[in-house]
Amino acid sequence: MKAVALCRESAPALRDLVLPSPASPRGRDVLVRIQAVSVNPVDAKVRAGTPAASLDSPRILGWDAAGVIEAIGEEATLFASGDEVYYAGDVTRPGCNAQYQLVDERLVARRPTTLDAAEAAALPLTTLTAWELLFQRMPLHLDDRRHAGQRLLVIGAAGGVGSMAIQLARHAGFEVIATASRDASITWCRQMGAHHVIDHRQPLLPQLQALGIAEVQVALNLADTDHYWDELGQLLAPQGHLGLIVEPRGALRIGDPYKAKCIGIHWEFMFARARFATADRIEQHRILNRAASMIDAGQLRGTLSETLGPINAANLEAAHQRLASGRTVGKLVLAGWD
Repeated sequence: MKAVALCRESAPALRDLVLPSPASPRGRDVLVRIQAVSVNPVDAKVRAGTPAASLDSPRILGWDAAGVIEAIGEEATLFASGDEVYYAGDVTRPGCNAQYQLVDERLVARRPTTLDAAEAAALPLTTLTAWELLFQRMPLHLDDRRHAGQRLLVIGAAGGVGSMAIQLARHAGFEVIATASRDASITWCRQMGAHHVIDHRQPLLPQLQALGIAEVQVALNLADTDHYWDELGQLLAPQGHLGLIVEPRGALRIGDPYKAKCIGIHWEFMFARARFATADRIEQHRILNRAASMIDAGQLRGTLSETLGPINAANLEAAHQRLASGRTVGKLVLAGWD
């Protein structure tokens, strides 16, 4: 099969390879024929943390895919051959930058019928991250509108996770304040449904006060945990909640004002379930199924911003560079094979 991978001879550069196809699926694994993939910061993190000397065999990256089920393991019950699916997968196993991939069916869902493969591939990792953070790590609720009148701040809102967080929070009834700093990212956040957009390069509290907002009940810091730590402690309401996805660079004081206000601090890493084989990892199947239904019903929209071409090393290199620039909005996707 064709694949794009790191290997001892080329790392850290990606390389086009022809590798053996995966073995027939066993247990609850399914074999997926990959049609489209997206890129995420985790790709660059794994790539940077993989020394060339450690590569006894090529390492395939990629954890956002859409494709078609080719075969199922003897214990798999959720799918049949020919089903069109989307998923993020398991960071401890070979990724999706290959024509075929084995993945546990509990991490997979039928993709939205109203989206093509490229549009679907943009969604899984970021949808799972935003959904798990808001409705499983935090004590928030998607459907019953009990959050009407409450405010939620999303820092770094124009990226993939932010794009989904805006939509999900608005569906849950929050007044959503997004942060962005460029015309393109401001426009994108408004398209995703943000009620207000403020500039994360400037102090946040004065901008909120100018909107008549003294405090927010929930904040998602999707950009720089250290930089906004003190300011978020000031602007979060008592008994509020802070969601984080970015590892801090140094030690952070978690006492006052966080302690004095009883602010909940919540971490999200969507690979935790697969990495530690938790008993509830089928939740990712359920979340992606529900998200697909919401997309097909027009309650959520896709976050694909650009398709860069077929899946090959040159296009993946370009996608990684674009992502590292910090200037992308939404998601970058590669679709099809040369």
